[in-house]
Amino acid sequence: MAESILGLGNFSLYSAASNEGFLLGKCIKLLIVWFNFARRNPASRIVFERMKTLDGAGRNNNFIIMYKPIFRKKSVLKFKRFSNHGYSLFAVLGKEVVIGVLSVATLQHASAKGISIEVDKADTDSTVTAKAVMMDEVNVTGTRAPLAVSQQARMVTVLSRDEIQAAPVQSVNDLLKYAVGVDVRQKGALGALTDVSIRGGSSEQITLLLNGINICDAQTGHNAFDLPVDISEIERIEILEGPAARVYGTSSLLGAINIVTRPASKTSLSARIESGSYGYLTGAARANIASGAWNNQVSASYMRSDGYLRSKTGTLNADYRTTKAFYQGQFQTVPFTLNWHAGLSTKDYGSNTFYSVKFDDQFEHTFKTFAALQAEVRIGQLHIRPAVYWNRSLDRFELFRNAPSKYPFNYHRTDVLGANINAYFDWTLGRTAIGAEIRNENIISTNLGEPLGTPKNIGGTDRKYTNGLDRTNLQFALEHNIILSRLTLSAGLTAVKNSQADMPLRLYPGIDIGYRIAEVWKIYASYNSSLRMPSFTELYYSVGGHKADKHLRPEELSAYEAGIAFAEQAINARAAIFYNRHRNLIDWTNDGTLDAQGAPLWKSVNFGNINHIGIEASADFNLRQLIPSQRFFKKAGVAYCFMNQNKEKHIGIVSKYALEYLKHKFVANLNLNIWRSLDLGLVYRLQHRMGGYLDPSNIHHNYAGYGILDARLSWTAPRWTAHFEANNVLNRRYLDYGNVPQPRAWFLAGLSVNL
Repeated sequence: MAESILGLGNFSLYSAASNEGFLLGKCIKLLIVWFNFARRNPASRIVFERMKTLDGAGRNNNFIIMYKPIFRKKSVLKFKRFSNHGYSLFAVLGKEVVIGVLSVATLQHASAKGISIEVDKADTDSTVTAKAVMMDEVNVTGTRAPLAVSQQARMVTVLSRDEIQAAPVQSVNDLLKYAVGVDVRQKGALGALTDVSIRGGSSEQITLLLNGINICDAQTGHNAFDLPVDISEIERIEILEGPAARVYGTSSLLGAINIVTRPASKTSLSARIESGSYGYLTGAARANIASGAWNNQVSASYMRSDGYLRSKTGTLNADYRTTKAFYQGQFQTVPFTLNWHAGLSTKDYGSNTFYSVKFDDQFEHTFKTFAALQAEVRIGQLHIRPAVYWNRSLDRFELFRNAPSKYPFNYHRTDVLGANINAYFDWTLGRTAIGAEIRNENIISTNLGEPLGTPKNIGGTDRKYTNGLDRTNLQFALEHNIILSRLTLSAGLTAVKNSQADMPLRLYPGIDIGYRIAEVWKIYASYNSSLRMPSFTELYYSVGGHKADKHLRPEELSAYEAGIAFAEQAINARAAIFYNRHRNLIDWTNDGTLDAQGAPLWKSVNFGNINHIGIEASADFNLRQLIPSQRFFKKAGVAYCFMNQNKEKHIGIVSKYALEYLKHKFVANLNLNIWRSLDLGLVYRLQHRMGGYLDPSNIHHNYAGYGILDARLSWTAPRWTAHFEANNVLNRRYLDYGNVPQPRAWFLAGLSVNL
């Protein structure tokens, strides 16, 4: 029989005489371990005592060794990294132990804790880079030079893979509805046409990136979210609120959304299928081959729905079909990493009254391809990251579906070619980053741009592209980061020149400051500025009740923000106040003017100055850690955002985007473990939009507030997951945009298999 007792300040081993020979060897091994410990910990003193009792025959009956490390002072030992040293476990005896726990936050304010990858973490006591694999840190792109979450002077919301998979959504567009600072306005279900904006802006004012590559559509922001990746393939989503010019480039006027994918670490195969209301059906598959330094993954998905609306003639006008394919590869060695990806997305959808309330049988077809090559090489403290990319977009818009004789179809082809190089290095005074990018945007179209000298054929038709425009954007960035034990200071600027605007080189500075009051508290403040070039549609779309202005000036923005954050194992919370000042804001507006057919005439204009002030607060709770005696409640979260806009100058003007901002948005979620592997997730969002719209009779209506409840019931097994989802459980009628009602209650069921 053997017993062991482990306590603070002592360790006792008792062995029976019958096992003396066996346990003597164990004791010798423990002695060696303790000597190693003593050698590495001179602040402690170890006392060894040998106690012996004799039986009647004078033989040893018991053999007891007592270890009593006596420390000069009480200390707290924090595990910060994995270690395989023999003394690692026993080095904590007699000390108070704080162990880092991997945590997953909610969508309202997620942190990157819980995502474990290899990072270069700057030392908290100096600006020297430490080379370690941290248990609770991941680099996120809140600055041009990568910094761990705890070092960021700006707050970056990170939606982890677990959160994405657990959310009751079918697309990235739907997922972003649960981020409190993000406004998602849909003109159809399943991401048929979605405008995503941040903090009161428009869909044109944010940068969308795929693995750090800018995939924004220069033609129009409406089609930006035609992503080539299925939602099940996304590793995480990073949301940076506020101007991000020196991080992501000048098109990120009010923020950026970076969608990150990553090949599986092992050779694997997975598939999923879903079916539900309104003829909804989707299927997806992914295969990955990993061998040594090489990793290759390919995936494909198909989604369709009959839609939930019909035209006046009774035909479907909100149906939807999309196909996606994506390939990504990686070659990784110690000093060098090479990543590449290529994908396509094709989509056909009934456009209802998306672009003109007079016509309810519009239709649109888009086809996009993406390709990028990225590398990283490390030479001492210098990291160099070059990248090249090419994005192509094809768009066909039908004002009358399948009826080109009534009105000719609009055709557009956009090509974006870009190359950039970014580098950062650590030195005595901190971490410095520099970057440069050249980006060429070219469009040929039937109605956008200036007349072409030589029209070009439109593939598959007998028509030609007659118009076009070509512009090149050149930008440089410089940033320096000072990271001390509690203070992070990040400052830099972006220099921009664009050929289309024929503008001189302009500078846009920014500075972020973060200070850790204590281990779990942080305060921060920032000032950042940026600009955005108008899209090709804003410059030239002058058909169908629209009148564009090709002399639009670039938008500019200055933004101020201050906040406080609290983060520990069971609770994550933050609160912030922000102020945005827009100059030359671009929007489509109607001042009461009608076109030749008597419909409202929408004009693209520079608004002048508009000011936003807002507050944002959120809190997440890991209920199992807060109440460890129960297993039913898993996680909960609440978040709220309030904004107010200075709009006295705009009385009598109807805006399509800029003045139709979310004044109030509240999001709450609750995750429950019903029984064994059966989980229930509930998400409720309540929002009220300012502004209004004109109905077919040109009568103005204000937007009404609404509350939507979504739910997901899932059973998770090691190799498969089955789920049932319900969107808009309360069957509310609501509008995100104009005269396009959104779906009532929507139900689906699905199965995922991993091999």
